[in-house]
Amino acid sequence: MGSLSIWHWIVVIAVVLLLFGRGKISDLMGDVAQGIKAFKKGMQDDDKVVEKPDPLKSIDHASAPSTAARSDVGSKAV
Repeated sequence: MGSLSIWHWIVVIAVVLLLFGRGKISDLMGDVAQGIKAFKKGMQDDDKVVEKPDPLKSIDHASAPSTAARSDVGSKAV
């Protein structure tokens, strides 16, 4: 009961062909093929263009004012 026989597949294919027709299915497959080709071309273009990342910038902590030296930070009432 869980597996489909050859007759089930024949009926399914016949219904699909009746609903969509040969022209629509071939057009759909052509569109899928064009999409796959475009995807592959895009992936190849990405491999060719490899940009170097910007060098990392360091933060100078010595020039930033310290919050521990300020007396009004801890005494604020909310």
